[in-house]
Amino acid sequence: MIPSNTILTDDFGRKHNYLRISLLEKCNLRCTYCMPADGIELSPKASLMTAEEIFSIAQTFVENGVDKIRLTGGEPLLRKDFPEIISKLASLEVSISITTNGILIDRHIDVLKQFNVNKINLSLDTLVASKFHTITLRNQFDKVIDNLHLLLNNDFQVKVNVVLMKGFNENEIIDFIKLTQFLPISIRFIEFMPFAGNEWDRSKMVSQNEILSQVEASFSAEDILKLEDEKNFTARAYKIKDFQGDFGIISSITNPFCDGCNRIRLTANGKIKNCLFSNSETDLLTPFRNGESITNLISESIKNKKKVRAGMVTIEEMDDPNLHFDNRSMIAIGG
Repeated sequence: MIPSNTILTDDFGRKHNYLRISLLEKCNLRCTYCMPADGIELSPKASLMTAEEIFSIAQTFVENGVDKIRLTGGEPLLRKDFPEIISKLASLEVSISITTNGILIDRHIDVLKQFNVNKINLSLDTLVASKFHTITLRNQFDKVIDNLHLLLNNDFQVKVNVVLMKGFNENEIIDFIKLTQFLPISIRFIEFMPFAGNEWDRSKMVSQNEILSQVEASFSAEDILKLEDEKNFTARAYKIKDFQGDFGIISSITNPFCDGCNRIRLTANGKIKNCLFSNSETDLLTPFRNGESITNLISESIKNKKKVRAGMVTIEEMDDPNLHFDNRSMIAIGG
């Protein structure tokens, strides 16, 4: 066992300084890989963290080494008290970012500017309006595109998250990359991952190698630049020579990056997940409401983190639904 002098260091020496907080389980889209067709049973409102509880629990994490917080959902901008949450978290010495589907950006852009939340991950799985409706069951494509440009025109740092699925959008990989020729954005291709209710199977997944094969067939070798990956990276980064933006590949299935993982997830109902794929959770909100310390619970959760993908080491194990069927749906985890 590697000695640890912080509650956020696990038994493999990984220091967790990045907290992802889900603000709610609701969304104004119905993306099929995220939301089960029959919906989910929402947590009662009384069991969700209030703005003050979000701040206080986050403060505990910050006091123990967290310096980066990302707000997710569902759709985080649906929280009526979103401005209050941002204003409270902005008082902590942390970098704050959000993941959003982009529909409500125009309503909140002044708040984001006010509190220096300038890093936005925007989910957009297709550049075709009709396919957007197919995957989201909503007609909001134009709104999302308009708000993407609104962010860029206001100097936000934008990453566009694209979940790739065979038979749906793998033929748009090059179209997305071509966007980076004239736009200063980072496209992030994400392998389709298994969660409750999304009917995952490996045949629907577009792997890292398949993505790169398309890139290599469309651009000359000397124009495909491998960039230096960020510390604790999730996306392996690339760029086409002379393009303004870049692109990356998040290959959680075929080429995981667990060795450098520094992320912790806090669900909207106050439960800590030490891995996106883990079906075990630790309730922080109940003891917090009872006036108890939560530091030991946080430490225990981090100590129990597996080395790779919640213990699913091989792709064959990922194929076994018995190992992940009782995990939450993506919408209830928060990414």
